[in-house]
Amino acid sequence: MATAAAAAAAAATTPGAPTTTPATGEETTKSSSDPQLFEDNFTITAINSAKYDRVSRISGRNLEQDIEFTLDVNTELYPCSVNETINMVLASTLAIDGTQDDEKGWREMSRGETTLADLFDYVCHGTVYRFEEGDGETMKVFVSFGGLLLYMVGPYKKLTPLRMDHIYLLMKK
Repeated sequence: MATAAAAAAAAATTPGAPTTTPATGEETTKSSSDPQLFEDNFTITAINSAKYDRVSRISGRNLEQDIEFTLDVNTELYPCSVNETINMVLASTLAIDGTQDDEKGWREMSRGETTLADLFDYVCHGTVYRFEEGDGETMKVFVSFGGLLLYMVGPYKKLTPLRMDHIYLLMKK
């Protein structure tokens, strides 16, 4: 069963190198106009709600067990529980066709204009502020979404597309 985001992105791409969509296992083509830089399904392994009232730090692993993440989430807007599976996408733009929103910010999208945000339950815009090379084939990525932080560690090959200044985080259950 294909996810709506994968279907929308696949419909907007042109032939290119084949890639596998983690959510479905289906092989699709990915072009330079594809807004999705990263997509995977994760199982939440821990939730720490001790520090703030409405924000929890969730941790999880992808189904292949090669990527770990820690993310601060507004749990009032997006409640989570341990062992829940979430689909996480990191994208360069919210435009389904991949057009960059340099001139038009995400808040200025036309009403009625379908975006990736319409396909997800939780969306944030943030700044990639640090990369660290890990041991051999791994790397670490650090992103701030207005103070809510994302930390990911995993294979260099999967995380290297995140070498951008600004990205969107999109999640759904």
